[in-house]
Amino acid sequence: MTLEKLGYNQYFHDLFERFEKDGYVAGRVTLEHKRSYRVVTEMRELLCEVSGKFSYEATEREDYPAVGDWVVVKEMDGEDRGIIHHILPRKSKFSRKVAGVSTEEQIVATNVDTVFLVNSLNEDLNIRRIERYLLLSWESGANPVIILTKSDLCQDLSLKLAQIEAVALGVPVIPVSVVTEDGLEQLTSYLQKGKTVALLGSSGVGKSTLTNYFLGDEKQKVQEIRGADDKGRHTTTHRELVLLPNGGILIDTPGMRELQLWDSDHGVSESFSDIEEAAKECRFRDCQHENEPGCAVMARIKAGEMEEGRLYSYKKLMRELAYLDRKQDKRAQAEQKKRWKSISSQSKNR
Repeated sequence: MTLEKLGYNQYFHDLFERFEKDGYVAGRVTLEHKRSYRVVTEMRELLCEVSGKFSYEATEREDYPAVGDWVVVKEMDGEDRGIIHHILPRKSKFSRKVAGVSTEEQIVATNVDTVFLVNSLNEDLNIRRIERYLLLSWESGANPVIILTKSDLCQDLSLKLAQIEAVALGVPVIPVSVVTEDGLEQLTSYLQKGKTVALLGSSGVGKSTLTNYFLGDEKQKVQEIRGADDKGRHTTTHRELVLLPNGGILIDTPGMRELQLWDSDHGVSESFSDIEEAAKECRFRDCQHENEPGCAVMARIKAGEMEEGRLYSYKKLMRELAYLDRKQDKRAQAEQKKRWKSISSQSKNR
């Protein structure tokens, strides 16, 4: 195994160089499970955990390793184990807020070149959800590609393509079918040697089926669509990085039934550039795009150039981000207070 096959390049080599003289090795996290990590190095695969100093200095979720990370490891003599001392700076990071009420980040995958946003062309197809995936993809630093699976079962493909392309704004949209193999050839251009692609999407949309196809075997268990509601069951239970026979690198992820935003200001500008460009032509700078005279956004909606639901989605996402900012600010203040209290307590005990 060479590091280059895992996606190692000059960028990461330059970052790691200062650690090499101290006996560390570079490795990539391929699996994460409750603060244990499977890390592949040039020589072997290691089961790793973070060092005590690493754990003490980590204050947030993003401070810990995630699938796709390049890490600095000290190997343990005579064992297939190691200790992670540092994470090399990430080129990209796909995150969302954890499901539920807790205001915490969940890192889905890092150092990804392309994000395959997988959606099924069945009754579960949701344009608003695609907007959310696009928003988070742009924020991650990776390039999104929308994959529409089960095209062989779709009776109104042209109509659905038009609906999705209206919100994709230049992002490639590729309908595929593993049964007929239509469209799959277009995906191989992204799955190049040393390039990392992450598969993201809801349960049952066909991520595991695509993984099987690219691997050429049945590594990922595939379950049938539930007949009652045309939705899929969970098939992948954890994030995992795998090497493909053609040299590409794939990160398969569990289905996401809940996709809440996390730090997506830049992503909004990319995903809703049509609304923000139109807003520049509004008569009033603080236009709310409702009943104000001279609103360019509402004018485009009335002219049939923009869907009203898209404006509603934009406003909803902006409200979510504003709420998240307030929650994160309060959480940051509480954590800072807790940290200083801990430092003060340790100083008194010395």
